[in-house]
Amino acid sequence: MTKRKSKTTQPLGVSVGMTMLLLSFFLVLACSSSTPQEEAATNDTPTAPLPTPVSEPEPAVAPVPLKYVVGQFEPAQDSNFIGIEAQYTNKTNIYLHKETYSAFLRMYEAAKKDSINLRILSATRNFNSQKSIWEAKWTGQRKLSDGTNAAEIADKGQRALRILEYSSMPGTSRHHWGTDIDLNSLNNAFFEKEEGLRIYKWLTTNAPEYGFCQPYSPKGANRPNGYNEEKWHWSYLPLATRYLQTAKDSLKDSDISGFEGAEVAPILQVVKNYILGINEACL
Repeated sequence: MTKRKSKTTQPLGVSVGMTMLLLSFFLVLACSSSTPQEEAATNDTPTAPLPTPVSEPEPAVAPVPLKYVVGQFEPAQDSNFIGIEAQYTNKTNIYLHKETYSAFLRMYEAAKKDSINLRILSATRNFNSQKSIWEAKWTGQRKLSDGTNAAEIADKGQRALRILEYSSMPGTSRHHWGTDIDLNSLNNAFFEKEEGLRIYKWLTTNAPEYGFCQPYSPKGANRPNGYNEEKWHWSYLPLATRYLQTAKDSLKDSDISGFEGAEVAPILQVVKNYILGINEACL
């Protein structure tokens, strides 16, 4: 009778031990391969919120004193104003606000490069200067642009309206502010052909880049009130808008006084219709 060979069997303890070792290895491997997102999800430690940035408030711009708006000062004695050098004007002893003058010089140099020669004919006029112009027209000593003698107009309201076509009442002129200049000619026809047309086209295209705007554009639906068109009159807006705001907030028609014909200012509502009656682009 042949004996069968017995199979060699692995001890049970060794097999179980090896299995447990392999399971532990795979468990460690699985834990170490977790994604950053999974690790972040298991981190329950609260984080402090980032502080909200606090923006610094813009410094308040002080309103323009009313005396400057109505021209009750002497520019030659005011440190905010500077005399215009002879090469830029055909007049003597005329002044501009320093900021306006600086902007004009930049515009002048740019125009010169394009063969455009800008000349200042009129700049700052205080109350007394404007009064002399107004009263000369009111009394007939100085004719209106069409040759009319305003003194012959008996109705004071109508007389004032004729003068107001191109000249301001004292206390209401933008020329008080040192922000406004008259350039090259005081005649619209000059700017409609040849050299004048070249100058006007250059100004309408380039002056806004230097802060200047034409306040007295053609009258019409968008500007029914105020002075007639003045192609020569340009205003430095970064300053002029501040003066305009003071006029809007603080100046009343009843404040317009101290010259012949001032009594019709409230009737004509000169603050609303003339000081504020400008090109919308210049507001």
